[in-house]
Amino acid sequence: MEFSTLAVAVASSTYPITIGRGARHTLRERLASFGAVGRISVISDSNVAPLWADAIRDVVEVGFVEVIPAGEESKTLRTAERLYDAFGREGLGRGDLILALGGGVVGDLAGFVAATWHRGLRFVQLPTTLEAAVDASVGGKTGVNHAAGKNLIGAFHQPAAVVIDTEFLDTLSERDFRAGLAESVKHAAIRDAEFFEWHEQHAAAILARDPDALESLIRRNCEIKADVVAQDEREAGLRAILNYGHTVGHAIEHAAGYALRHGECVAIGMVAENHAATGLGLMSVAEAARVSALLGAMGLPTRVPPGAGVEADTVVRLCRGDKKSRGGQVRAALVDRIGRAQEAVVLSEDVLRAAALAVIGGE
Repeated sequence: MEFSTLAVAVASSTYPITIGRGARHTLRERLASFGAVGRISVISDSNVAPLWADAIRDVVEVGFVEVIPAGEESKTLRTAERLYDAFGREGLGRGDLILALGGGVVGDLAGFVAATWHRGLRFVQLPTTLEAAVDASVGGKTGVNHAAGKNLIGAFHQPAAVVIDTEFLDTLSERDFRAGLAESVKHAAIRDAEFFEWHEQHAAAILARDPDALESLIRRNCEIKADVVAQDEREAGLRAILNYGHTVGHAIEHAAGYALRHGECVAIGMVAENHAATGLGLMSVAEAARVSALLGAMGLPTRVPPGAGVEADTVVRLCRGDKKSRGGQVRAALVDRIGRAQEAVVLSEDVLRAAALAVIGGE
């Protein structure tokens, strides 16, 4: 079998990404390329482990599998402590390796405990959701949530490799598959106008999960993310453009009690932040409408569903506490034209409130 490959080259390391149907079968060879590897452990969740843990065991010898409850509610220090307890029981050491088998929650959490146990273990991302495949598995951001907000506790810790087996996506629900497309629209909107147009032209094939379209989509997303991260590994500047849709989106996700999918909130966040950009004269109304139309074509929401319990005041308050804020000022990545973004635009409370109100409630 032939697979698509590319490399992520950052200041701290260089690591490979392998993409394709059945790519998990390259895992043994990939781990062998690392040299001496001790025991291999798997962190997964209660949805993914019953479906795919045995498939990983068929490829490599696994010491133990630790399964966390599925969902954003597990992305906490309490769950991290439970994983640390398991590592202690099993005697996991610095020469051992962790496989993160799951979506964004598993990848973020597994990466965080890998970064902090013994001050750093190697780990490999095995994303099983589209959102993780096109975004979260690449770039080395790891972390957990806190009552004050999403992803407030974390570390930069690059994976040793990313293996994207598109067969894993077969078991995704339609809602979860579509939610993952938000990050792809984001990458196109901030960095690649031609890729944005490609989404518009291939929407039917993407939604039908056409294998060629899907592999092309994943690869281009990984290329965009790898290019940005290579230039700014620790988000000192350029990498902040990857937060487009996330300042308001994370606030909505938290305010809704994580009842909405991450990608759904990012989609709504992009619409809200485009409202801010047009209000500030940075983006044309026509360009903003084009983004909204593509999100709709991908089956993504562009407004907070009625009854979600999200209020504008709560969104504004949570945005103030966002880790990207500086000196009490809310900063957001805003698209000024499709294919280009500004990394840290200050949003006044009035602009932010108007943006939140633009996406809250029914039509």
